[in-house]
Amino acid sequence: MRVFIVVLAMTAVAAVLPPQDTNAQPGAQTPSTQKPSETPPAEAGGPTGDVGPIAVPRKKSEPPPLKEPKVKNPPEIGNYSVRKDVSLVSLDVQVKTKDGNFVPNLKPENFRVVEDGVPQKVKDFKVQDDVPITAVLLVEFGSTNYYFMVDALRASYTFANTLKKDDWIAVTAYDMRPHILVDFTQNKDEVYDALGRLRVPGFHEFNLFDSLYDTIDRLERVEGHKYIILVSSGLDSFSRLRLDQIYDKVKTTRDITIYAVGTGQFARNISDQYIGSIARMSLLQGDNQLRTFAKWTGGHAYFPIFAANFKEVFADIAADIRNEYVLTYSPTNAKQDGTFRKVKIELQAPDGGKLTLKNEKGKDLKYDIIAREGYTAKHEVE
Repeated sequence: MRVFIVVLAMTAVAAVLPPQDTNAQPGAQTPSTQKPSETPPAEAGGPTGDVGPIAVPRKKSEPPPLKEPKVKNPPEIGNYSVRKDVSLVSLDVQVKTKDGNFVPNLKPENFRVVEDGVPQKVKDFKVQDDVPITAVLLVEFGSTNYYFMVDALRASYTFANTLKKDDWIAVTAYDMRPHILVDFTQNKDEVYDALGRLRVPGFHEFNLFDSLYDTIDRLERVEGHKYIILVSSGLDSFSRLRLDQIYDKVKTTRDITIYAVGTGQFARNISDQYIGSIARMSLLQGDNQLRTFAKWTGGHAYFPIFAANFKEVFADIAADIRNEYVLTYSPTNAKQDGTFRKVKIELQAPDGGKLTLKNEKGKDLKYDIIAREGYTAKHEVE
């Protein structure tokens, strides 16, 4: 079962954009003492005209809502577990040509896994081919610029159109804090209805770091691999968490992959001559943050310029997540010491040398290996 989270952001550009501060406000608590979800309720007027999460009544066949800390999984999905053990490390690996095509027919012996410079033995090998997914669409809905809002909503609907009948999706919007618009569902109409509620934002603030932390924290209670598709400017107004804290949270996730889709690129291009140096630096920093979130979790960042590009982007994401190799190994370093273990994956030939791929004309084929850069050796039981 695959879980996606899509984070959509609508932000301002040009002179409207104030410098973004990635530092926490005075008196901010660290994640260990107070999570973003514990922040005081915001004033009414959020994306739904109400305060707090909105939960759609769910049937027994639906997976658990993100807001519930501990629930049993429905029979169709399998049993959820709150236990996470580093004794087995599972990696989703994409092997793609330079043209973006999936490289099929690779065998377990073609993969070489190295953790902190030490070769590891692959114990389990699977090919994910068109598997069902579970998606959470997280929409940043605090904006002062119309074009950013249109881009984010267009991206949301485009993503929803890629879903298949066996896929699960939930929709959450965030401004100063996240709001659950629809719980996990297989009904696209419920997704469209949730997106249809996003018309006039109640706030101009968008606390990306706090909202992303809160979403990851909830998803970590779900066993199996999950995905976050982050459609965002990457900017943050005044989250209580600092940039280094959300980076740490992203790096320590083990079963969540983030795909980032930047918004407002067209508006930024046409207004570039009017953007001041401080605002431009903030926008570039936002782009870099999106790339970092994706890179550290084995995903990819996209920055579409035109409306037509959104369809291409989500088709590429759908192809990636439905066509992967899954490698599982037991690390030689069994210590649960909370350290970050760097992982590198290579393709090797039967003789142990680098694997060379050929195209139909017999010419060497260049390829990329996409996987998360490592994991945190941490054992948790809740």
